[in-house]
Amino acid sequence: MLQGKATHQKVALGMSGGVDSSVAAKLLVDAGYEVTGVYLECWRAPGCRTDQDRKDALQVALSLGIPFTVLDFKDAYRERVVEYFFQEYQAGRTPNPDVMCNKEIKFGLFYDWAIREGFDAVATGHYAQVLPVPTAPEGEGQRRTQPALFASQDSWKDQTYFLYRLTAEQLKHTLFPIGHLTKKEVRKLATEFGLETADKKDSVGICFIGDINVHEFLRERLGENPGDVVDRQGRLIGRHNGLWFYTIGQRHGFSIFPKTVTVSETGEQIDHHNIPPFYVVGKNPEKNELVVGFGRDTYQQEFTVSDLHWITPAFAVDSDQLGQSLPVLVRIRHTGQLHPAQINLQTLRVMLDEPIQGIAEGQSAVFYRQHSYSSHTPLCLGGAVIQEA
Repeated sequence: MLQGKATHQKVALGMSGGVDSSVAAKLLVDAGYEVTGVYLECWRAPGCRTDQDRKDALQVALSLGIPFTVLDFKDAYRERVVEYFFQEYQAGRTPNPDVMCNKEIKFGLFYDWAIREGFDAVATGHYAQVLPVPTAPEGEGQRRTQPALFASQDSWKDQTYFLYRLTAEQLKHTLFPIGHLTKKEVRKLATEFGLETADKKDSVGICFIGDINVHEFLRERLGENPGDVVDRQGRLIGRHNGLWFYTIGQRHGFSIFPKTVTVSETGEQIDHHNIPPFYVVGKNPEKNELVVGFGRDTYQQEFTVSDLHWITPAFAVDSDQLGQSLPVLVRIRHTGQLHPAQINLQTLRVMLDEPIQGIAEGQSAVFYRQHSYSSHTPLCLGGAVIQEA
């Protein structure tokens, strides 16, 4: 939420050409900020909307009377995001390109450019909130605050899952003008403001690339690499086209031999006429094997993480908790449910209160906590990469 009037504070606003950043621009201008619209050009390929999106962003900037510029990040995006995407899939993991895009591009190259150019802050149309949180209880000396990342008021659109790599220093120079609004409210405001993008459809798919056929995208770069499908006991029961085409929980795209016989938990043999659906539950890159199981096999209650990052460590871990398990709420996918859990700060093992589905190596586990400062939206503490499920 924009706090009061900010006369002459210079803000570089990332404008995607969509309705969210367009409304963010109008709100910033109305609040008295000195706004420059910035379009980040990161991807150009047949069928992508780069040209139209840039035109839409420019049109909104012209209608608001703000400066507009374009930054060419195509080479960096290809090297830091797209190559990461392919490398992770090739290694048998499931990457999260939107997390990497925010870390390397929006709050990497763009953020660094803005600070270097003398802007006081960057802003984007993300559904997230930066709120000042007291760092000491009331009555304990001078009341100081530190910016913290909170989920959006719109729980379905909340994008803090993709923003967990932000730092406390970056939060001091970051604005999310629409984070206190719902998508419905943003659309309504866009219409009231008369913005050209009011009825523009939301972009979907991979950050900057858009709505692509991921299977074909991978095939064009990595080709196919057929291998065996095995059950949890290691028995050969089918074939797959290449490990990178599959993610944990998937139940299609691989073939099962017509005369397959498997064994139930009770030891009973089940023939191919009565076998329930198989789901991907693991990968064995060394042997190029895809491991499948039944629905019950997709549930897990613990996993290990790596590359742990706390946005503001003081809000996550007290000094006397360093050798203990930390109670958290964890989300393992964008817009996914928040699950109560404990993370061991020494082993980085996460133990969930209840088993859940879809824990995939390479994806992010993002940690939250309910905070008294905002009773309706959780505080995003940070996150890590799922290493071993």
